[in-house]
Amino acid sequence: MFLVLVVTDELRQFLVKARSGMGRLIQVLIRDEQLVLGAYREPSQSWEEDYDHFLLPLLDPLEPCYILYRLDSQNAQGYEWLFISWSPDQSPVRQKMLYAATRATVKKEFGGGHVKDEIFGNVEDDVCLQGYLRHVSSSSGPAPLTAAEQELQRIKITEGRVKQVKTEISVETKHQTLQGLAFPLQMEAKRALQQLTERRINYIQLRLDTEKETIELVHTRPTETRDMPCRIPKDTPRYHFFLYKHTHEGDYLESVVFIYSMPGYLCSVKERMLYSSCKSRLLEEVERDYHIEVVKKLEIDSGEELTEEYLYEEVHPKQHAHKQAFAKPRGPAGKRGNKPRREDIGAGLQRRRTRADWLRPAARSVFLESSEKAFGQSACNANSAEGALTYGRLTRLLNCVPHTNKSPETLLRRIRSETRIAHRGGFTFF
Repeated sequence: MFLVLVVTDELRQFLVKARSGMGRLIQVLIRDEQLVLGAYREPSQSWEEDYDHFLLPLLDPLEPCYILYRLDSQNAQGYEWLFISWSPDQSPVRQKMLYAATRATVKKEFGGGHVKDEIFGNVEDDVCLQGYLRHVSSSSGPAPLTAAEQELQRIKITEGRVKQVKTEISVETKHQTLQGLAFPLQMEAKRALQQLTERRINYIQLRLDTEKETIELVHTRPTETRDMPCRIPKDTPRYHFFLYKHTHEGDYLESVVFIYSMPGYLCSVKERMLYSSCKSRLLEEVERDYHIEVVKKLEIDSGEELTEEYLYEEVHPKQHAHKQAFAKPRGPAGKRGNKPRREDIGAGLQRRRTRADWLRPAARSVFLESSEKAFGQSACNANSAEGALTYGRLTRLLNCVPHTNKSPETLLRRIRSETRIAHRGGFTFF
């Protein structure tokens, strides 16, 4: 609900000038049920410097008012303005209600497209420059949430963090218990990795110093593939970088293999957790800072697994180029089972045609013989009425032969015994 008051011509002219970009501040008051111009200010400095200097002296602690304040920013329609509703607590209730009911009228008369923001204040702290900046900050922040919405937001944040955890999970890797733990490399370990990059050494063994929380170099002894089982300790975990030299499909290759050895439960729980947690961050640092391409990452329990065949199969796994297509088994036969295949239908028709070719002559001779015995010679004479009827029924009989499932013996026996019935009512047994 809003109240429509008369806008004076003076105020209307100033509002038109304001929409074109003139003026910094316009004060609107209500006098004798009319909207009149209270004060007008031209810009002298930036909008922040003019704000408190122009605005605060116009705030009467006993009377409400409207203030339109121009900013320096622009939109598609021109300069942007602030619409300030000043309604002090000490002002009369009637004036508060009158100004509250007229606010929509003033905004419509000025033009809502020019108004960037609205402020409502009862004290100076609400509408001063710092108060406006607090209003902008609170408006840009998230809306207040209920208890249920806050709980749902916490669940979504937790799910998002879980999705960000990137772990390699496959048939050849183990799940990490911790993620994101990184110990720094000591200087000797860094030099050894640099030498591995330059192919000056072919083996590096590293250990974790759990007291100093660093990664230390154990040794870089020259190592061949057959020596690898002897390099794996049986009572403590280690990290190994091995330059695997071999030949694949006629090409000589040098592949860096990372081996994480953990001798089962002979180690403490703390060691198992730390080694498992630092592994991924160590590999990231080696690949990023030393440009060492690790072609294969292995996790073993003992050195007995590191044979020449095992390393070769891990570095170059067998690829199955042609996979056998899945053969769908045939379902049960019946009304809702498999439909007969086309080749099965063709074979069945061929068998029936072969059977009919043999049955037709036999059925013809048996039928004529039985008709002659039952009805005399005239029944088999094609020129007589009985003979015409006989040969007509014989034609229908021979047409039924390919479609009957009865055995030949049963068919011929039924023809002999039921010839009289056939002549009277037709062949009902096919």
